Amino acid sequence: MACPLLEEPQSVGLNNRHAVLMFVILGLAIVFASIIAGYTLHGGQLLVLFQISEFLIIGGSALGALLIANPPDLLRRIVRGVIVTVRGNRLTKAAYLELLQFLYELLQLAKREGLIALEQHVENPENSTIFAKYPTVLANQHAVAFFCDTMKVVLNGGIPPHDLEDLMDLDLETIHHKETRAPAALITVADALPGLGIVAAVLGVVITMGKVDQPPEVVGHSIAAALVGTFLGVLLSYGVVGPIGRSLENHTHAEHRYLNCIKATILAFVKGAPPVVAVEYGRRAIDPDFRPSFQETEDAVKRTR
Repeated sequence: MACPLLEEPQSVGLNNRHAVLMFVILGLAIVFASIIAGYTLHGGQLLVLFQISEFLIIGGSALGALLIANPPDLLRRIVRGVIVTVRGNRLTKAAYLELLQFLYELLQLAKREGLIALEQHVENPENSTIFAKYPTVLANQHAVAFFCDTMKVVLNGGIPPHDLEDLMDLDLETIHHKETRAPAALITVADALPGLGIVAAVLGVVITMGKVDQPPEVVGHSIAAALVGTFLGVLLSYGVVGPIGRSLENHTHAEHRYLNCIKATILAFVKGAPPVVAVEYGRRAIDPDFRPSFQETEDAVKRTR
């Protein structure tokens, strides 16, 4: 069963993700177009920049260093994170509005029928009729695990609100530390690329020294090929890999704020706030750029009722 209120916001969220994708593509296009245009305006020859050996040295060394420094599971997260970054952030206003509706419906059920009514949903969220209404929430594995594990503790009873807050903070810190390792690894590679470019350039100079007895044009071409290594290392670091790493880092922080919204809502409910007030606590924890308005949230709650 789909949530009727979200039909229009989901389309808006999809458009936002397309806009992010277009900006990533546009940014990369501007970087390379500006460099190529400036280079050709000065009379540079593009074919000189296409040095396969330099690409092989720099790219292969960067990939090898990445494999040495990181375990397989982290490498998989890096690949997934880059794909998510290029495709665009899924945490739009529509996604947050869906989260607030989800939280309200479950908390309202707990208030109406008692906490025990939540047991079947938090024990098996994949088969829950309520979870199924909110695909964005269900698709977020960290959010589902965080919500369900916390509510299981609440169902067991006997934990004061301040202890529950400490428990959620510990979980959030652990999750955040795990997720920040992927962008940190990518940024480390970006920092290493200029040095790898110098390695490629030095190897090119070594080759050039073996050609000093040849005509000047041959020596000049060899030196130019060597300098391309330094150029590629700096370009890939500051123009491609570094920005993608920072974008992935921003996405990780956004995911952390998404979980913070869940934390604020649950904590308010455990302290005795009614579901509609608890959801307002969660709404205030959302980044203002993606926060639904009070009226939008109120309309969503009314639809859920």
